[in-house]
Amino acid sequence: VQLQASGGGLVQAGGSLRLSCAASGRTLSNYAMAWFRQAPGKEREFVAAIGRSGSPALYGESVKGRFTISRDDAKNTLYLQMNSLKSEDTAVYYCAAGRLLISTMNKYDYWGQGTQVTVSS
Repeated sequence: VQLQASGGGLVQAGGSLRLSCAASGRTLSNYAMAWFRQAPGKEREFVAAIGRSGSPALYGESVKGRFTISRDDAKNTLYLQMNSLKSEDTAVYYCAAGRLLISTMNKYDYWGQGTQVTVSS
C-alpha cells in the first residue's frame, strides 16, 4: 500500500484543517488506519485510529473532542478533521495502515510521507 498524506498548512489557533491520506496499490478496506504526529524534538505520538468498517475509533487524549478520524473506502481515502487547533498541535502528521486497530506505532506496516501542520498562536 502506498499512502500519500496532504492537507497540512499554516492555521491560526482555534482554526480548523482537514488532512487526507490517499491510498494506492491495495484497497484500504483491508486495513485499520491511523494518524500519528511528530513535533520537532519529540517522539512520534498516536493521534487517532479507525477500524476497517469505519468503527470503532480511537483517539489520543490530547485530541479527544477536537479531532475526528473518518474513512471513505470507495475513495480509498482516510481523513482527519482537526478543529479548535492549538499551538501544541504543530507537527508533521503521518497516516499509517495496519492489520490491527491499535495505538502502537510499530504495529502499522505502511506509512505515508507526512504533511506539516503549523498552528500559530
